[in-house]
Amino acid sequence: MCLRIFILCFSVLSLQSQTLKISEVRALYKDAAQDKSKVASFYEMLSKVDKKDGISLNAYKGASIALKSRYAKTIKAKKEGFIEGVTILEAIITEHPNTVEPRFIRLTIQQNSPKLLKYKSNITEDKSFLLKQYLKIKSKSLQFIIKDYILNANTFSEEEKALILKS
Repeated sequence: MCLRIFILCFSVLSLQSQTLKISEVRALYKDAAQDKSKVASFYEMLSKVDKKDGISLNAYKGASIALKSRYAKTIKAKKEGFIEGVTILEAIITEHPNTVEPRFIRLTIQQNSPKLLKYKSNITEDKSFLLKQYLKIKSKSLQFIIKDYILNANTFSEEEKALILKS
């Protein structure tokens, strides 16, 4: 009986340690996007994520694959990795078009992807969506991250930034 309780407690603790915290994922995404040395750990953190883990974690998984592709050895591997990552992200957005976080992730990728990849077609749409949805975001940490991004991105106008500052 004691052995069963020990195994059950150990299993529960193991599962809890494997659970990803969205706040940690968000922070590491920002770091990985700016620091090559953080990309591998961001990718590894999300490599085991699957559909049951939810919309946001799967969107970040797509982003992790796209970010990892930046540092692939060949142009072919870079392109294939990028396409794999954004395909995951696009599927999530198609299935959940009114969910803020995947649209934010797509915007950050499109604004920072090379023109050669021709992945920039939703920038205006996603900017508008985020600006309209900003006050409706329930997560204060996500709202802060989006606000910080908007205020520091050179693709947002001063008027758009002022809208965020007023709120």
